[in-house]
Amino acid sequence: MTAHPNLSPDTMPGASVPAWIAADWGTSQLRLWVMDREDTVIDRITSDRGMSRLSPQDYEPTLLDLLGDHLPTAENSPLPVICCGMAGSRQGWAEAPYASTPCPPPGIAEATQPATKDPRLAVYLLPGIKTTDPADVMRGEETQIAGYLAQDRDPATSQVICLPGTHSKWARLEQGEVTSFSTFMTGELFALLQGQSVLQHCVSEEGWDETAFEQAVREAFANPAAIAAQLFRLRADALLSGQSPETGRARLSGLLIGVELAATQDDWSGQHVTLLGADQLARRYETALSTQGCTARRVDAETLTLAGLTAAYDQLKKSQTP
Repeated sequence: MTAHPNLSPDTMPGASVPAWIAADWGTSQLRLWVMDREDTVIDRITSDRGMSRLSPQDYEPTLLDLLGDHLPTAENSPLPVICCGMAGSRQGWAEAPYASTPCPPPGIAEATQPATKDPRLAVYLLPGIKTTDPADVMRGEETQIAGYLAQDRDPATSQVICLPGTHSKWARLEQGEVTSFSTFMTGELFALLQGQSVLQHCVSEEGWDETAFEQAVREAFANPAAIAAQLFRLRADALLSGQSPETGRARLSGLLIGVELAATQDDWSGQHVTLLGADQLARRYETALSTQGCTARRVDAETLTLAGLTAAYDQLKKSQTP
């Protein structure tokens, strides 16, 4: 596999003709990378036309509109579009059925090809992964895991990966396969409690108190069964002791992440954890884990998404080689 593509600048002067398109089609956002034959980014396109705003018949026109002049002029040379994420969900463009654990991250051989009217497009929707006991699913994160494995890792080792987000994932890998994973609605619970609960008046949308965050993580981790009472104390402290909304925000985040860490302790205790995400949320998970003596390292999630899509495209090229 080639070295990871350069993500900046978005458009490279003198770039070659597009060879394929990498697409991360999420619920609310769409990210497209226009790639050349050397797997280098020659343009990056972002849009708010995610799955939640589209009907199945809207996906192809959306691609045609956003790709514009990047599309080939010859109808006999379709441009491959490798997609991960919600475009392959039951509510998306076409369903790409889940692979079942234990399994390696599914690749191009398992992809679904939706019918397209424009012969200049050849679309491949990568599947997600499921477990049935207990029931759980991921769609999009498996491509980040594929990108992680495609780089210079040792697939023979046991690994624990956390993917922070609206719905955080904890995955265990053995010899390059996802053997188990679990999902936590921590990010969504934070948003709901911050914006629609009794806590909305004592939790700010900006600002931070690092000391309060770390203390809240320890508090929730030590007694996760008391989370409902711990949450209400945020309001009580704001009323009785003048706790600032910024401190309330940090404590709310710390309590919810602390409960998540308590639930996943058997996965990360005594292990080195890899956090797929270099943003502020991933840094908070790194800090939270450090309060419990766990060493974690962060790897940029967007970089790995593109690496995973590139690995799938490499598989497609090999499958088409005589």
